[in-house]
Amino acid sequence: MDEFLSAAIGFPAVIFGAALVVIICFWLLVLAGAAGHDSFDADLDTGPVGLGGVPVSVSVSLLIVFAWFGSLTGTVLLRHSGTDSATRAVLAVAVLAGSLLVAWAAVRLLVHRFRRFFPAQPPPSRLDFVGSVCTIRTGTVTATFGQAEVVSRDGSTAIVQVRRADSLPSSSRPPGPAAEDAPLATGGSGLLYAYDEDGEFFWVAPYDAALDPGPNS
Repeated sequence: MDEFLSAAIGFPAVIFGAALVVIICFWLLVLAGAAGHDSFDADLDTGPVGLGGVPVSVSVSLLIVFAWFGSLTGTVLLRHSGTDSATRAVLAVAVLAGSLLVAWAAVRLLVHRFRRFFPAQPPPSRLDFVGSVCTIRTGTVTATFGQAEVVSRDGSTAIVQVRRADSLPSSSRPPGPAAEDAPLATGGSGLLYAYDEDGEFFWVAPYDAALDPGPNS
């Protein structure tokens, strides 16, 4: 037991051990409903390294587990090899690289076999926010400035850039709700009715829930 603990907190196993703790905490959050298993799919593409087709959290978790086990095994074997300290230090770096390589090969094989159980889904798009009600987070919204908070379908929130077309010439305004005199200020509600891909912002109009006829209108 002492040998196991000593190897676990030694180099290189301790590196993957720290990452393993983070992975365990993440999956506990997933079980508690505080995070989604696909939380990182939009931020990291594992396809170029052959690990695409499954959620990023799954492939990375497996990679960390296999690398930790491989580095732990290599560390124990290295300590029983009888080599001197200098040689052992060099071999420890080789164990680190070898553990990652073996873990990548193992996960790549598993992903190839099980990716059919994870049907492909279109990546999230900012266009998904069009038609959503947002909450203004800046003191005002103009044709050149403004931010708002919007809730996505999975319940997470995002801060987006918003613009109001009221101050633009009629010929330059995007199609959408007619201009209103109602202010758009901090805490107010707005409707995201169009997205400008060049400027990477949403056109927003004042929104009043009392005037919403609902889905049955």
